[in-house]
Amino acid sequence: MMNGSETTIPSLAERATLVSMETIMKADIFFFISSVATVVLVILVSVLLLYFIKAGRNLYLLSEALKGRFKDSEEFVTELRDRLENNMIFQMFFPQSRKRKRTKVREADVEEDN
Repeated sequence: MMNGSETTIPSLAERATLVSMETIMKADIFFFISSVATVVLVILVSVLLLYFIKAGRNLYLLSEALKGRFKDSEEFVTELRDRLENNMIFQMFFPQSRKRKRTKVREADVEEDN
């Protein structure tokens, strides 16, 4: 008979059960922590993706606004150039250059050499 003061050594089957239960508990804790970390990571990536989408949309709207402004400024510069070309004072300081007929002269030189 066993007294209450005596310690008993667990049998091999009891040890195997204790070890396997401990291993299962550790595995459950690991999978729980992994699952929570995965959910948190997915939430963070989703928020980051949302900010990238908003930033991309803002850049698109900004580029469209700039395209319109550039078109307006292009029309302004074209109109200003036309005005300046027809201005007498501008023509006096910057006369239109005359085109030279160098190509005909060169062709004649080539024919003479042959």
